[in-house]
Formats: sequence, structure tokens, C-alpha cells
Amino acid sequence: MKFLITLITTCSLFILSLELSQVRVAYKEAAHDKTKVEAFNKMLEGVTKNSTVTLVAYKGASIALKAKFAETVKEKKEGFFDGVSYIEFAIEKEPNAIEPRFVRIGIQENSPKILKYKDNIDEDKLFLLKQYNNISSTDLKKHVKDYILQSNVFTDLEKQSINNQ
Repeated sequence: MKFLITLITTCSLFILSLELSQVRVAYKEAAHDKTKVEAFNKMLEGVTKNSTVTLVAYKGASIALKAKFAETVKEKKEGFFDGVSYIEFAIEKEPNAIEPRFVRIGIQENSPKILKYKDNIDEDKLFLLKQYNNISSTDLKKHVKDYILQSNVFTDLEKQSINNQ
């Protein structure tokens, strides 16, 4: 029985890791194109807080992005903070994981000031800059680099240092 559970878990993790590159692309597209938000949200429909912290963070981002297009202000606000709760849960669970921090800074940088969800930008910025060389996934490293180079929270000097790595 233990062998079967281990086999299923291993296969599930392998399948999820293969899809992670697709999730990253979908996140980037959804952040820049409202027509891609629904597909991104559906992609992560089955993710729960028991999933890997990376997928939990992306699920939070998908909910927050979807909330942006809700019909009422109340639905927008509730949806946004529902999404944020997933992101914060992922970071609380694994504070040294790079990808949830990457997701959070992107959401915080682009959230409206009225929502007051900008407290961790400097913390996450420093975290990403310090951990950039430790990112083993070339796919993730490319996404983080692309984000930093287009972001308004990173200085030209910080962008240059990342661009030279």
C-alpha cells in the first residue's frame, strides 16, 4: 500500500513539474492579456493548499487576476484577497521558496494602491536579487529575469546586474 501511494505521489509530482513551464507561460500571458486570464484560472482549478507551494502561489495569482475583471467592486476586492490568501499561504509554508516570492512581487507591484497590498515589494525584490544565482531551473530563471527587466520596482543598476548574469 505504501509503495502504491509513493508511486502515485511521485508520478503526480513529475506530471506537475512538467506542467510548471506551461503555468509560468500562462501566468505571464494572463498578466498582460485579459483574454488569457480565464484559461490560466482553469489550468489551476484543481490546485489546493495541499499542492506544492509553487502551484498554490500561481493559483492565488490566477484568482487575483480573475478578480480584476469581476463585475462589482465587492467581487473584485473579495476575489483579489482570496487570491492573495493563497500566495501568502504558500510563502508562509515555505518562506525561502523563490517562485512564490516571484509571484507575490508581481501581484503587489501591479495591484491598485487602494487595496494596500504592497508591503512586501522591497523584501521580495531583495530576496529575488540575492537568490537569482541560486535558481536552478533555466526556465524559471528566464521568467524572473524577464520580470525584473520590465519591472518598475527594480533600479537600472539592479536590472543591469541581472542582465549581465
